[in-house]
This record gives sequence, structure tokens and C-alpha cells, in this order.
Amino acid sequence: MKKYVSPKKRMLLICLLIAFMVHGQETRQLSVDKPQAIADLKSIEGAALVNAKWFIQPAHIIEADFKSPGPSMSDKLLLYPTGMNIKTHTIHPQVNAADFEKNFMQVQPTDLEMREGMGLVSTAWYKVTLTIPPTIGKLNTNGTTAVFEIVMDDYSEIWVNGKQMHSFGQSGNGVIAGYNTRNRVILTDNAKPGDQFSIAILGINGPLGMIPDNYIWVRNAVVDFYKEIPVNPSWKNIGKIYTVDEKLNTIISPGTSVDKIADGFQFTEGPVWHPDGFLLFSDPNTNNIYRYNPKNHNTTVYISHSGYTGADIGEYGQPGSNGLTIDNEGRLIVDQHGNRRVVRFEKKGPLTVLADKIDGKRFNSPNDIVQKSDGTIYFTDPPYGLPNFFSDTRKELDYSGVFMIRNGKTQLVSKDLGGPNGIAFSPDEKYLYITNWDIRDIHHTKTIWRYEVNADGTLRNGKIFFDCNQTEDDEALDGMKVDREGNLFVSAPGGLWIIAPDAKLLGKIVTPERPANMAWGDEDGKTLYMTGHTSLYKIRINTGGKFAWQ
Repeated sequence: MKKYVSPKKRMLLICLLIAFMVHGQETRQLSVDKPQAIADLKSIEGAALVNAKWFIQPAHIIEADFKSPGPSMSDKLLLYPTGMNIKTHTIHPQVNAADFEKNFMQVQPTDLEMREGMGLVSTAWYKVTLTIPPTIGKLNTNGTTAVFEIVMDDYSEIWVNGKQMHSFGQSGNGVIAGYNTRNRVILTDNAKPGDQFSIAILGINGPLGMIPDNYIWVRNAVVDFYKEIPVNPSWKNIGKIYTVDEKLNTIISPGTSVDKIADGFQFTEGPVWHPDGFLLFSDPNTNNIYRYNPKNHNTTVYISHSGYTGADIGEYGQPGSNGLTIDNEGRLIVDQHGNRRVVRFEKKGPLTVLADKIDGKRFNSPNDIVQKSDGTIYFTDPPYGLPNFFSDTRKELDYSGVFMIRNGKTQLVSKDLGGPNGIAFSPDEKYLYITNWDIRDIHHTKTIWRYEVNADGTLRNGKIFFDCNQTEDDEALDGMKVDREGNLFVSAPGGLWIIAPDAKLLGKIVTPERPANMAWGDEDGKTLYMTGHTSLYKIRINTGGKFAWQ
């Protein structure tokens, strides 16, 4: 017999449970974010720890000459300031202006709550200079991560030593984080005593759509010091390396750790390292491109609705973006499953469709993509992004091709393969490798093909380079990367296979979830980032590889 609980008592129990859950979440978050030392930049004592000096100068909204939107030399769209002369407004001084430093006046840390700006629509510049000390309290600062945090009333933008690394989808980390919320920027992840920083902060009154009758001031400003940005300890050394040939020991040093660095996704795919020092990757299931910052281990949405905005999106298993690459101008190029096309995000914001049809027929679902050093783009086009794959009534092509975009024109370069998927060049670009996973036959064919590349970018002499049908596993052949010595890293049944240029199997990397695709990353290109279904993994590789834009 169930014990009766009154509605009033039941509600009290629910409230207590919710409070406990919320408190537990906050405690876990605080324990993760807890620094080993803090310099409170609003106090005399805290500022002295890092020799911090504060300065303030007014910033004015002034009239400026500009031009209305007009076309560029190569574009008829009205996107660029090439039209008629107009009057508009700017903020003076700008952070990169010659007179930026001219009118700063030093103030005490205790003066930061004084109201600045003219009120209403107004802005004000703050600047703090500081130096990393040898110690803070009992903490030796050498090698630590130093994070600057400010809470401005109402909005803040931050530049460190005159620079701000901003990107699509970013909230905080230099750009506006939100209304009266903390804005955090990593000053360094390898602090050295004596390192100096000049941090400029633009304070902005808001919200702008309903300007309040107040001013600008600093609510909080600190530098947090961490021995390292915390990562879940259970994610360390989470994979295994199996050596088949001793040559693998020169490629991956014995004892190298395979680590998980992020999770909570549905199906991670198509990673690429950005020139500004972060990783982009797709989740075609959730229709997002994510941005992973290796300095603070934060993952944020970089582009939402990245592959499809159709009303029938509910029918698609993987409507979003898949393969990503970046050209030598730093522009992101995306394979869109649902939209069935290859697009480029321009630096000024508009989207350029590079390819959506061949011979008047729509592509199946562009999957993986690679760029040759001369700018020629190659992509694979199996129907795996369509709801019903090969039998989907939306399918217009009667083959799954490999295509080339060269000098603005799209060309079929191979239709030998039933399910072309991963694609990568040899280091000298004489060969193009393509994985073939064809689910139409009973064995689900799994082969790696190699083509010779002609001077005009077309392909010849396509042959099976490595046969993976030796495995009984039903998993796909998926993405692929090649290191600087020509070794292939292939997403294959059971894990990541490492295959030498002479087609000898050297070994395997096995993670809890099989990697679907990879990207070379970090400053030296020697970290292999692996997208594995719900998670993101990484491992250090001695040979390393080229970045997408090289």
C-alpha cells in the first residue's frame, strides 16, 4: 500500500529536490572552474599582485564618411562599401588608431565603480596593464593558464595586446558575452614570470533597443590562475594503440595517450583546423558546426542550421553539414547534406554556392571534401545524407561520383565507386586516395582506392590500394587523413587504421567510439583530432600533417 503524501508536502519535496539538483550542478561547475590563485584587479592589494595599472578614457560616437553597399570587382551583389558616398557614425578612438593611447588617464582600482560615459547611447575605454609575477600566494605561476575576466555594466569587448580573436557564433572570449555577464579571455596557457599584457576593454551602455538612464562601470575584474584548465580525469588515456609493424613506433611514440576532449554530440564529422587556432567540426544529425577551443576546452555552436533549412527536415537522419575545409584565404568551405551542395562562407558574411548540380541534376549529398594546394576542390557524393540512401525518391543522379571544382567549374572526375566517402591527397599531391563504402552489396564493400592526378586536376588509373573486406565487421569506411610521410589514417571497421604508402598495415588506434573523420591541428600540425560519434578525441602524431589551407 502506498503511503499518502499531501499535495503541499509533495510540492515541498519537489522544491527541495530541485534545489538539491541545482546546488549539485553549481558545485560541480564551481569545482571545475576553481582557480588555484586569483588577483582581484578592483582592489589595491589584488592589483599589486600582478602590478596592474588601470586607465580610462572617454569614447565618443562621431559622424564619419563612408560608402553605401556596392559590388566588388568580381561580385555583382551589393555587399561592399563601394557605392555612393554617405554619412554614418563610428566610435572614436578605435583600438588600432594612432591616437588610441593619447587620452588615457590613470585611475585607482577602487575607482572602477565610478560612472563613465555620457549616459544613454555611450561608450568608454578602460585599459589595464599587468605583469605575470613569479608567484601568487603559494602558487608558482610558471606554466600556468592565466585568464582575465571582467563583468561590465552593461556590455564589454576585450582586446589583448591590440588583438581580438573573433569568429562566427562566438559569445564572449573578447566579443560581447551578454548583458552584465562575465567575459573571459585566456591571456596565456603557458605563463612565464615577466610576461606583460595590455588589455583594452570597451564598455558599452545598454540594452541598445531600450537605452537605460544610467552609465558605464566595472562590476568585477580578476585574473584567475590555473595549473591547467581542468579536464575530466576519466577522459585521459581512454584509447588503445595496437602495433602491427614496428614502423608505427616512429609515427606514434610508445606510451602516447589517446584522450577524449569533448562529448555530448550525436554524430561528429568533418573536422578542420582553423588558422586562428581552433577546431571546427560538424554534427550532421543536429545540423550544427561546432567550434572547439583547445585553450579552455570549450565547445560552442559556430554555425547553426549548417546544412539544411527545409520544412521536411524531420525526415532526415543527417541533414546538416559534413565535410569541412578552409581555403588559403581563410574562408570556410562546407559540404551540406540536406541542401545537397558545396558552399563557401565569405569573410563579409554572404554565402557562395560553389556547386549544387552537375548536368542539370542535383548532387546526392556531398560528404567529404579536400582542397589541393592550387585551390582546386574535390568532394565525394554518396547518397548517405538522403533519408532513404540509394532508394530515396529525391535522388537525381544514377551514380555516386567524385567531383572537382576548378576555376569556378564543376567536373565529374570519377564514378568508379559505389559509395565514395573519405578523400585525401598524398603529400606531393601526385595521388588522391578515396575510401569506398558501398552498402548495396551483401558484403558492404570496403576498399581504399588510389588515383593518379593529372596536371589539369583530373584523375587516371584508379585502382584498389587496400582491401578492408578482410574484416567481418559491418562498420563503414569513412574519413581519411595522410601524414607528411604519406601514411594513411583511415576510419575503418574497429578503429583508425594506419597504412603505409606501400599499402602495409602498421597498426590501429581504437577509441571507445570509432572515429568517423580526422583533422591535423595545433600549432605544429602534430595533433590528430578525431570525431567519434558522440565525442571528440585527440592523439599526438610525430609525423604530423598539412593544414587544410596549406
